Parts: sequence; structure tokens; C-alpha cells
Amino acid sequence: MNISHIEHLGIAVKSLDEAIPYYENILGLKCYSIEEVADQKVKTAFFKVGQTKIELLEPTSEDSTIAKFIEKRGEGIHHLAFAIEDGVANALAEVEAKGVRLIDKAPRKGAEGLNIAFLHPKSTCSVLTELCEDPNK
Repeated sequence: MNISHIEHLGIAVKSLDEAIPYYENILGLKCYSIEEVADQKVKTAFFKVGQTKIELLEPTSEDSTIAKFIEKRGEGIHHLAFAIEDGVANALAEVEAKGVRLIDKAPRKGAEGLNIAFLHPKSTCSVLTELCEDPNK
């Protein structure tokens, strides 16, 4: 598995409308994209800090993974995402062979058109880990 950089940090928030002003007005960042990912029941907002992105995640349904996370743990860092150079499918096979528990057995589509897959936090030092690849590169 060839990790090139941290692709983004995913941060669970109750409301994008309430969270975005902090990132823009206090931190001076610019929200460059807001997108709904219907199958994940989430609305996202993206900011760039150097090469790394911050992804705010607002639940769009009470039964979404993000809504359950906020209910259990409150708002805050939800996951760490790495950019994979040699393909998410290859990375999944590699880490599974090393005994890592997978949430996704195969890549799926995520925000910004990326191919994504998640590794279970019970196998990743309690950090929900996302693997990402840009299919256009």
C-alpha cells in the first residue's frame, strides 16, 4: 500500500450552517464545496489546508452513521483518511491479509467522486481509517 498523504480529516457536526462560520470567520479557511452523499445519509462541506482537506459531516437522517456517532460521542473528529496511490482495492487486500478488520470489503463511491473504503477502528488503534483514491489520476 502506497500512502501519498493525508487526504482529509472527517469531523462530525450537528449543523454545517453552525460549523462553517467557525472555519471561515475564525480560522480564515474557505469552504469550497458542499455536497450531499445520499447513500451515506450525510451532507459534507470541504476546506483545504495545504494539501490536506477538512471534511465536515452533517447527518441527513437520524439513522445515519454520523448521527449515531454524534449521539454516542458528540461532535468532533470522526475519521482520518489517507490518499492511496496504488488503489484502494489493492490496499484492502493487503491490510486484510495482515489481519485488519474491514468495514468495506470493496471500494465504494464517496464525496468528491473518490473511491473509498473504511477499516474498522478495532484493528486501527481505535481510529476509524478511510482509504481514498481519485479514479481520475
